Amino acid sequence: MHQFPPSKRAAFGSWLLVPLLTLVLAACGEGSSVDSPEPTRDSVSSSGASLTEVRVRLMAANITSGNSQSYDPGHGTRIFQGTKPDVVMIQEFNYGNNSATAIRGFVDEAFGTGFYYYRESGAQIPNGVISRWPIIASGEWTDPYVSNRDFAWARIDIPGPKDLWVVSVHLLTSGSSVRNSEANSLVNYVKANIPAGDYLAIGGDFNTDSRSESCLSTFSQVVTTSGPHPADRNNNTNTNAGRSKPYDHVLVDADLRAYQTATVIGSSSFSAGLVVDTRVYSPLSEISPALSGDSGASNMQHMAVIKDFLLPGGDEPTPVGSVMVVAPNGGESWTAGSSRSLTWTASNVSNVKLEYTTDGSTWNVISASTPASAGSYTWTVPDTVTTAAKVRVSDAGNAAVTDSSDAAFSITSSTPPPDSSTVITKETENNDTAATANGRVAAGTSVSGTLSTSTDVDWFKFTVTTPGTVTVKLVMPGVADLDWYLYTADDVNLYAARGYSSSNPEVGSYSASTVGTYYVKVVGYAGAMSSYTLTVTGAGVQP
Repeated sequence: MHQFPPSKRAAFGSWLLVPLLTLVLAACGEGSSVDSPEPTRDSVSSSGASLTEVRVRLMAANITSGNSQSYDPGHGTRIFQGTKPDVVMIQEFNYGNNSATAIRGFVDEAFGTGFYYYRESGAQIPNGVISRWPIIASGEWTDPYVSNRDFAWARIDIPGPKDLWVVSVHLLTSGSSVRNSEANSLVNYVKANIPAGDYLAIGGDFNTDSRSESCLSTFSQVVTTSGPHPADRNNNTNTNAGRSKPYDHVLVDADLRAYQTATVIGSSSFSAGLVVDTRVYSPLSEISPALSGDSGASNMQHMAVIKDFLLPGGDEPTPVGSVMVVAPNGGESWTAGSSRSLTWTASNVSNVKLEYTTDGSTWNVISASTPASAGSYTWTVPDTVTTAAKVRVSDAGNAAVTDSSDAAFSITSSTPPPDSSTVITKETENNDTAATANGRVAAGTSVSGTLSTSTDVDWFKFTVTTPGTVTVKLVMPGVADLDWYLYTADDVNLYAARGYSSSNPEVGSYSASTVGTYYVKVVGYAGAMSSYTLTVTGAGVQP
């Protein structure tokens, strides 16, 4: 534990005794500041005595889903796994039965067995902090305006001469004036308790309707609130589910802001930080195992926010070389013979060696040496069908610096057997869902159907045996306005292409990059009803 600098914010002395006592407990679980985790596996590196910079990724995350304000459904967990934050200011910190065992299991799965956590006790939707580095003191400050959570704080012993203090907040939705009152309370706690010489971050769900809200001006007394602000792949800085309001923030003090650097994931770089929306992130493989629909899951009302910092080292040894596999990192399904990008991150490494295994034990060389700074390598997937494939990246000059995929991925046959189901020429009910889709629609064979009510929806399926362009054509008699949507088998909630104009016929194309089953949904615009004829064509579509 570092000594406090001579310059402290007022009234720090006697208050410090409480968090210091919590260190004696050294127990993991609810209301506990410190646990004893096993070393994390996120990357393997060699260490030296020289002092280097330390990269710190901070995240604000209220990314629960489902009906219980918890992380049970797994959408948020995949986002954590894919973006690899170092310190998370987490909200609605519920999982399973909320026992110490359940929470520890969640942290292990989402972040790694070497991570520490603090979770406030006695709250319906508790705030908390999760950290790669030891939490040496923690607790909660009362939010006088809400009954089911407080402000959760933690003091973290990051590498270097200064400690990092973080506060996880979840402000009320009841109005800007109440949020400003909450901000005033928290600012007073910060001024009274946190040393001016240490780093400070306040993050979480602020529920702010705009960046000019009074609470942000209040917070500017202790942290910087000015832009530029983190943004998603489309440069949208808003973070609510509808992406129209800036609900979520990572705000840091001036000392820490001076060291902010671009957030780099795979070959992508976000100069002011990242708003994580899996629906628009591309290429999605960079944040595997996150799925495209995770940020749009039921009742996920917020996007996670990330900022990265490159801090000067101190009196502690730091890694002089490290590598980390980004993709494939487990759970992917790649087709034999296809071209895929292997991606990684590396620090203080000139060249990397790339290898793969299809059985979990025998490693085959992909490239003996390729520039580490490239961060990616185009790989032709081998023609070996397996569910146990992994990729390994190592320092070409030091085999001890190495990392492999967190979990296995699959390699599937490039020539799957054709769908033997009967070719259809006419729709049959009930076909209102993807699970009950009519099929098989054959290439060039027209299928007749009818939307008989204003709420009727018709689903059809077809098979692609060779990657290529697929064309969908929908013909309606008269002036009826019907639309079609195309989906992949991996995601029947988020369309891959659509024909939704007022044209008749309604025609559009999609580049199918993988073989397998695809779906077409036919709907009426504004409740339109009509008969129709659907035709799917393409050289790769099974006849």
